[in-house]
Amino acid sequence: MRKLAAGNWKMNGTGDNLSMISQLAAAHPSPKSEILICPPTPLIHRAATISDSITIGAQDCHAASKGAHTGDTSVIMLADAGATYVITGHSERRADHKETNKNVHAKATAILKNGLKPIICMGESLEQREGGNTLEVISNQLAHSTPDMAAGHTTVIAYEPIWAIGTGKIPTLTQIGEVHDFIRHQLQTRFGTAQGGAFRILYGGSVKPTNAAEIFAIPNVDGALVGGASLTVADFSPIITALDAA
Repeated sequence: MRKLAAGNWKMNGTGDNLSMISQLAAAHPSPKSEILICPPTPLIHRAATISDSITIGAQDCHAASKGAHTGDTSVIMLADAGATYVITGHSERRADHKETNKNVHAKATAILKNGLKPIICMGESLEQREGGNTLEVISNQLAHSTPDMAAGHTTVIAYEPIWAIGTGKIPTLTQIGEVHDFIRHQLQTRFGTAQGGAFRILYGGSVKPTNAAEIFAIPNVDGALVGGASLTVADFSPIITALDAA
């Protein structure tokens, strides 16, 4: 499988920031890993025209293809703008917008039906981690957020412990490995050994140039979903280099 370095810009950036994409492409003219940038929705179309070597995705979508959903964006619209991936189930959407596993499942289904690739996110809170409930939480989110039509070549899973996002805190390498191994086992149990083994499982949560190499050395870590460190070439490029070397 080709590993994936995915940058989630969140609600950051304007047209002036798009030059970062061409700079990133110049820094990695023949990347071993797939490089994905998910800018804010208004920038997707312009971002998609910049470089053939940088894939462009979206940060969210609506499950419906059209209708009276003011302010929302359908998968069809995102595809038309040039997106090929869509993040869904990010902890900030689950928390700030009260999105449930059912909502995430519906969005992931819509993404797949329209030929795009979902990055389905899941992760535990600090309270759940300290209570020893991490694997139970992950099992529930994975089972109820991932559609039966998902497959290794169409769907990406991202483990992002909520308490590590943007905080500078990070689970131990052992803790990351435990969750990624668990997710792999669950996927292989549900989809079969070969198919379950083909899903890319990303780690997200305070990934930086200083810790990327050791995270990517963990078995079943197939890349990263990077937030703040994806906003500049200086921070994101070393992460890509570390992933290429893993």
